[in-house]
Order: sequence, then C-alpha cells, then structure tokens
Amino acid sequence: MPEESLHPGDTIKNTYTDPGATTREALEISEKSRKLARSAVGNESPEDRIRQRCSIAVGDFSMAELMVFLHNPVGAGLAALEAGAPLITDIRMVQTGILKKGHRSEVLCALDYGQGIAAEKGITRTSAGLLELGPRIDGAVVVIGNAPSALLSLCGMIREGRRPRLVIGTPVGFVNAAESKDELRSLSVPSISNRGTRGGTPVAVAAMNELIVIHTERSR
Repeated sequence: MPEESLHPGDTIKNTYTDPGATTREALEISEKSRKLARSAVGNESPEDRIRQRCSIAVGDFSMAELMVFLHNPVGAGLAALEAGAPLITDIRMVQTGILKKGHRSEVLCALDYGQGIAAEKGITRTSAGLLELGPRIDGAVVVIGNAPSALLSLCGMIREGRRPRLVIGTPVGFVNAAESKDELRSLSVPSISNRGTRGGTPVAVAAMNELIVIHTERSR
C-alpha cells in the first residue's frame, strides 16, 4: 500500500473494534474507554486514535499532549504492515503485548540476540541484540518501550546508515529516557515518541496495536 494512499477519513470513522477484546465484558470496557478518550483527546485523525489508545494505556489523558509524530509515521507503519515487515521489540513485555493477529509480520525481541556482544562489550542486552540484528532492522518497525540504551544504540545505527521504516520509541525513566527520545526526533526516520521521562511498554504497545487495528480495518 503506497503511503500516499492514506486518507485520514478512511481510518477515523466510528467503526472501531478492538481485536484484543474477545469477550462481551472486554468489548464493553474497550468501547467505554474509547468513547471517553474520543471526547477528551479528539478524533480528527489517525494520530488522534493513537493518542487515544496511549492515554487509555496509562490512564491519563495528559499523555496525548506528550505524543510526537514525525515524518508520516502512520503511513510508514501501515505500509510496513502491508508488506509484512518484521516488528522488532526491545524487551519481552513489548513483544508479548503486540497483537499477533490482523497482520502477517514476525514479532522479534532483541533479547534473543547478541548475548556474546553484550558480554564482550559490557553493553545492555537490548543494545547488543539490536547490533546483532543489524541488517534486519532495514525496512522493519522497531518498537522500544523500555530501554533508553537500546534507543540510543538504534539512533547510532540509523546515523550509520540503517533505515527502519518506523521507530516507536517511548522508553521510560530518569536515566537517558528523555534524551534518547530527543535523539530519535533529531533523525529523519518516521517516528512516534513522547516528550519527557514518562512512557514505557504500555505506550509503545498501544501505539503499535492501534496501527495494527487501523491496518486491519483498511484490509477488510
């Protein structure tokens, strides 16, 4: 699907369904949460839908104001899903939280790679995993919800020529979390991030899953 084929009106109609809500009670909770979020956040664009879902994930509508979208990340993410591009996560919680239906992309975790590099260089396992994945990052969607070190390593790899289709970067904490996201936003790669020290796995997973839901709706 060409990125230019994305028309916001195609993705914000009031036809939202949550593929993760598989029981009546879960669906009722999902629909009620989404109704509140539409009212508080707005519902004018696909980016608004991502802001809604990220706010629901942390139980705080102020998260919507912290979200930053650069270089057409929605179009890039939908094109990646259409192509079946791999989804590369930093930690297991992010890998587990991403929906496994509605797309055909493989969901990888950096922790499954780079153990030797981590031991040799004394760097974090997530950073080492991304280094070992190397060329597989080109054309992938990279979802980092926890580790600022991984996002900083990824930014360095992008500066050296790696080109993911999209980076969702929302690491959390007081050591390099805000700085790593500032670094991401200085690059020309499509990205979804949030300002400041807040963020975390729920925000990253929410952003990715909303893209999957939009992709599913457009594929019907």
